[in-house]
Amino acid sequence: MKFLISFAPGFAHRVQMDIKQGFLTTLAAISFFATAASAADKPVLLDVDATDAGRCLLHAKLHIPASPGKLTLFYPKWIPGEHGPTGPINDLTGLQFSANGKPVEWQRDADEMCTFHLDVPAGADTVDASLDLLLPSGGGSSTARLLDLNWNQILLYPQTDAPLKIPFTVTLKLPANWKYGTALPVAGAENVFTQTIRFSPAPLETLIDSPVIAGEFFRTIDLTPGEKVPHLLHIVADNEESLDIKPEDTPHFAHLVKEANALFGAHHYRDYHFLLTLSDHVAHFGLEHHESSDDRVGDNFLTDADSRKLSADLLPHEMVHSWNGKYRRPAGLATPDYQQPMRGDLLWVYEGLTDYLGKVLATRSGLETNEDFQETIALNAAMLDHRSGRLWRPLSDTTAAAQLLYGGHSEGVNRRRAVDFYPEGDLIWLEVDTLIRQQTEGKKSLDDFCKKFHGGGSSAPKVVPYDFDDVVNTLNEVAPSDWKQFFQDRVYAITPHAPLGGIENGGWTLAYTNEVPALLKAREGQRKYTDMNYSLGISLGSDGGISDVIPGSPADAAGFGPAMKLVAVNGRAWSAKILRDAVKNATTNSAPIELLVQFNDFYKTYSLDYHEGEKYPYLERNPAKPDLIADIVKPLTPEPAADSAGKK
Repeated sequence: MKFLISFAPGFAHRVQMDIKQGFLTTLAAISFFATAASAADKPVLLDVDATDAGRCLLHAKLHIPASPGKLTLFYPKWIPGEHGPTGPINDLTGLQFSANGKPVEWQRDADEMCTFHLDVPAGADTVDASLDLLLPSGGGSSTARLLDLNWNQILLYPQTDAPLKIPFTVTLKLPANWKYGTALPVAGAENVFTQTIRFSPAPLETLIDSPVIAGEFFRTIDLTPGEKVPHLLHIVADNEESLDIKPEDTPHFAHLVKEANALFGAHHYRDYHFLLTLSDHVAHFGLEHHESSDDRVGDNFLTDADSRKLSADLLPHEMVHSWNGKYRRPAGLATPDYQQPMRGDLLWVYEGLTDYLGKVLATRSGLETNEDFQETIALNAAMLDHRSGRLWRPLSDTTAAAQLLYGGHSEGVNRRRAVDFYPEGDLIWLEVDTLIRQQTEGKKSLDDFCKKFHGGGSSAPKVVPYDFDDVVNTLNEVAPSDWKQFFQDRVYAITPHAPLGGIENGGWTLAYTNEVPALLKAREGQRKYTDMNYSLGISLGSDGGISDVIPGSPADAAGFGPAMKLVAVNGRAWSAKILRDAVKNATTNSAPIELLVQFNDFYKTYSLDYHEGEKYPYLERNPAKPDLIADIVKPLTPEPAADSAGKK
């Protein structure tokens, strides 16, 4: 089946698509920076008032060109990068419309909750809309001193033939003395008296792809001073102290830029902006964009070594998405608007490859160490190797059901599986990397695939969709092999064990020790939990709550279940130290470990006949094979001088 998407007169790009064997194949790149559909088309005017952001409230007014008759307006539902219908429609409030100075009634679509229908009266050429957004449940995006603004949450757009290209002219009013950062170009000087910024006209696609961070405590670091293409690190925080980046750390962020561009050989942005939010009061995650990334971490990310270690790959991950996910995008995710469902069948490439490359770049740039990389791979491999969910569910099903799994609770995750295409993607693409290096005797690597698939010539942002065959064919150009069967065995088939081939090809083996690895120790300290997964078969929160049980483990055999709470160990009130001491002491005696557990209003003592001691995963060197993992994480570029990154 073929159909043609036309972007209306004035656009040079037409997109022809095939639906073939369940894959949507786009035969031409979708232009990202096309201008308005014609010179006569009027833009939608959007004015956002964020002066109430400190109390988690945004106000917006829209001036929407229209004609008399039926008008359909959409609130963005499927947001690129979020892999689900996550538009926070339930937080939209105070919605009102008018035309010619008189109210216009509206009706929500009975089937599509993000769609609104209006009747535009005779003589009207525009519809005015006003709306508010409640921020607390709209992504955890504001505090009294900062704001993370995603435009998709605070606008409506009309139904047209080319909705992504609808021109928008936008202003943003901020609280007094707040500063901001964004990749969205500004139209001239801001109004310093009203704290209002006027942005250059932009298509809807560009607007939604260009979030803003703003706040009272703000700084910008130029990572590539004097270079033709700017790369800026914007930082906003709840307090001045959190902005205190260490002088020795700044060059690693500058080195990340060098390493990313060396990896791909080209870029597809005019400039790049890391939008880094430091707060304990917003949701912590990252979201990718063509020319920026929305990165949200705790307020001590720059000032605490463990916090920085645990999130070292966040900025690299999201930057990689500029190439893998934004520029090259699975066809099922390259939808023509924000209402049509996205298909995540290739998320093991979109997210899995990005997750792997993000960890590689974090190590190459010095944001984390080789040991951190190895420990992360070991922890992921052990976790995935102990998931019984893989006995009934192939990895491909976790991509198809991503929109369900992103919101899944932690209880039962080992039986159910989660968004495993991230950590399992690390293992799969590590294996691809090692195989290419082996087959070509070190002459080529996954880096060569990245240059072919994601590089090309540097350009402004655009979308070039791909399907499964495109991935396989490009790999065959780098190192001929039966890559189709390789992925069939690891992604689409049920596999009882995690794919450990990359670890083994890389000169290492997955092993277990009774010493808590440094990375796991940092995780436990920062996230307040105790990991006994590979000995007793449980992990526990700081209050003793059991989040999940490893199927087939001693705890599982004894009858433990998730949501139970450990109260006492061998007759003593539980603590991490007492539990670990009990497991250690059990190696020298035959007495079972007695655990008193609470579940709802009931208490029960369980006897665990376990005597094998603590077990924590790590990578053990196999001297019989070359250390390809060390080769993989070697920097491609010289580390920049400590004073090479400027501030402004």
